Amino acid sequence: MKDFRTILYATDFSESSDYAFESALSLAKKFGARLLILHVINEPVDLRGFYVPHISFEKLEEEIEEGARKLMEKFCRTHIKDYDNYETFIVPGIPYDEIIKNAAENSADLIVLGTHGRTGLDHVLFGSTAEKVVRKSPVAVMTIRINE
Repeated sequence: MKDFRTILYATDFSESSDYAFESALSLAKKFGARLLILHVINEPVDLRGFYVPHISFEKLEEEIEEGARKLMEKFCRTHIKDYDNYETFIVPGIPYDEIIKNAAENSADLIVLGTHGRTGLDHVLFGSTAEKVVRKSPVAVMTIRINE
């Protein structure tokens, strides 16, 4: 097996993402790898030009980013107790695109992410970030499906 020097773990803070983190952290510890923890704030629909009362889009974006920062801090406090070779990133964009871009920019050897295991109509309607990352990433990808 190849040695992994940098592992990118992508999270949406869901239960399946949390479950996948166990594998990412275990691999990082095994290889002494730098662990990159990434959360992508999915770009909201731009409603400027429509009448939507009492909403400041700049304020909304700030609140979403602040909420993501708080979730990341809580995630790290809860899940990382004895490993300090990690770095966190919160970026806006299209999740699969930003995951691949961040992996390339940081020379990641492996991307680890959870999958919800959606099928049928759910899969057609929501797509799969994990599936898109697997199909488009030049970096090795490990998907972890939670047992429900």
